Amino acid sequence: MRNYNLESVEEMAGGDQDFVKVVVQTFLEEIPPDLEAMNQAIIEDNPQQAYQYAHKMKPNFQMFGLGVMPQIKVLEGWAKAGDSKEGVNEAARIITDKYKKAEKELKEDFDL
Repeated sequence: MRNYNLESVEEMAGGDQDFVKVVVQTFLEEIPPDLEAMNQAIIEDNPQQAYQYAHKMKPNFQMFGLGVMPQIKVLEGWAKAGDSKEGVNEAARIITDKYKKAEKELKEDFDL
C-alpha cells in the first residue's frame, strides 16, 4: 500500500497525466524547505512560525492523502490555543516521516 493517494490530484487533472506529473514535481520541490522550516521553528520554540509552515503545507498534504491532519491540529493547538508543547515533537516527526515515505514512492512511481 502506498503512503500517498492521488485521487484528488487525478480528479483535478481530469485524466491529463502530464498535469499529474507537474503537480507531483511541484509537491516534491515545495514541501522539503517548508518542512525543514517548520521543524526548525519547533526546535526554536516558535509556535507561530511552525504553525505558518504547517498551515501552508496542509492543502498539499490533504491533496496527496498523507493523513497527517491530526498532527497538523496538534501544531495548530500549540500555536493558536496556547496548548502545551507536549506532542508537538512527535507530531512533527510523524508529518516528516509520512512525507519522506511518500516522497520516495512518488519519485519511484514517476521516475523523478
